[in-house]
Amino acid sequence: MLQISNSVTIDEWEVELSAIRSQGAGGQNVNKVATAIHLRFDIKRSKLPDFYKERLLAYRDSRITKDGVIVIKSQSHRTQEQNREEALQRLKELILAATKVEKKRHATKPTRSTQRKRVDQKVQRGRTKELRKLPKI
Repeated sequence: MLQISNSVTIDEWEVELSAIRSQGAGGQNVNKVATAIHLRFDIKRSKLPDFYKERLLAYRDSRITKDGVIVIKSQSHRTQEQNREEALQRLKELILAATKVEKKRHATKPTRSTQRKRVDQKVQRGRTKELRKLPKI
């Protein structure tokens, strides 16, 4: 069971974990031991609350397929158990990131004094450049 928040949990039957062989260098052992974990989580079939499902399906992430399945591959550790824990942790982080409600941004205008200072600086810079020119003869 994966605890997402105080009231939301994911049961083990909802997450499909499969062991696969890791990619990359690693000597003889990498060719015979399946230590990487391939995690699949179907958002639509899960028993997550509707708010979580809607936010996850609308979330723009390459790990979420068009069918609404989250696919996570973990292979950074040497043992299957560590990769399994990391994959579940990354699933939890993805769900929390998708359901985080951002504050609404209010557009602001610069103050009059700030606008005046900006124009004064531009005029001063222009005068400095004008003084660098050669005098007209």
